[in-house]
Amino acid sequence: MSDTPARLLKLLSLLQTPREWPGGELAERLDVSPRTIRRDVDRLRDLGYPVEASRGSVGGYRLVAGAAMPPLLLDDEEAVAIAVGLRAGAGHAIEGVDEASVRALAKLEQVLPSRLRHRVSVLQNATVPLTRGDGATIAPRTLTTLASAATGRERLRFAYRSGDGTRTKRQVEPYRLVSAGQRWYLVAYDLGREDWRTFRVDRVGEPYATGARFAPRPLPVEGTGSDGSDAESGDAARYLSLSMRRMKPERRMKPELCLDVWFGAPAEFVAARLPAHLGAPEPDGEDGCRLRTSCTDSLEWVALRLALVDCEFSVQGPPQLVEYLESLGARLTRAALPSSRRRDSADKDRPPADPEQG
Repeated sequence: MSDTPARLLKLLSLLQTPREWPGGELAERLDVSPRTIRRDVDRLRDLGYPVEASRGSVGGYRLVAGAAMPPLLLDDEEAVAIAVGLRAGAGHAIEGVDEASVRALAKLEQVLPSRLRHRVSVLQNATVPLTRGDGATIAPRTLTTLASAATGRERLRFAYRSGDGTRTKRQVEPYRLVSAGQRWYLVAYDLGREDWRTFRVDRVGEPYATGARFAPRPLPVEGTGSDGSDAESGDAARYLSLSMRRMKPERRMKPELCLDVWFGAPAEFVAARLPAHLGAPEPDGEDGCRLRTSCTDSLEWVALRLALVDCEFSVQGPPQLVEYLESLGARLTRAALPSSRRRDSADKDRPPADPEQG
């Protein structure tokens, strides 16, 4: 193989297989001399790929973990598998890896050949995820379009359906996608309203990038101003949280829960395990913290999120959440009992039968 760039790509593809390759076998596969293999390995090292050589009569090469993530070469099957996996998770807000998953999916779909995109779509349409319908599902294409436009500073047009069913056309300058536990939101500057807005992504339809670039505007949140990506993510999350708190109660689609919860763990520990839209707890005592916030999430979801923080906690309010946690705790306790004791315990908690009813 006389084409050096093509040979390097082929060599890199072989080395990314998790095994050690004898130098002679690499030379035979690429139809070059062992000396050429050594030179090509040096070229890969200069490009940042950590190729390790083993000593001995045979000698071999393998790609090892380095200080940075080098570009990867994927064959067709690997690219399809990764794209399908990212698409399956992108339609739901998955805490911890949500934004990274969407960015990775946007990058991958940007370079996928049309034949592979078709295979990904066919596989995606032929499978049904077994998920609970707590949050609205979103077409992965919508998420990747929004993410790509926000990253590339490109204006967007889309149809939007508000909470009361009103449909409008919007043109915006996208700032950031934010995952709020069960839903995705787009923080953007609305050119028609000449103001910042937050949009529920499951209500966005037919999004497309216009091709018009824009200079980013400063987000009106106290403490913003950095251009770093991490800072932007934090700014957008704070803006979304403040926007939700400013909503008038009569405009809310669900009753508002005013939470007052004490946690037996440091504030940093708890904040890292709570959804961003619930806000940050404040230190309370030597080893505890307190969260006072409001949300429109369901009782069931809030109870589950509090339990998943994985530390002792005490709910001071609202009363309906306290009552639900007591009921849930009793059911969970019965679930851990042997079957006979579980039935006895359930019978004790069951109200007596009405003698007037047959």
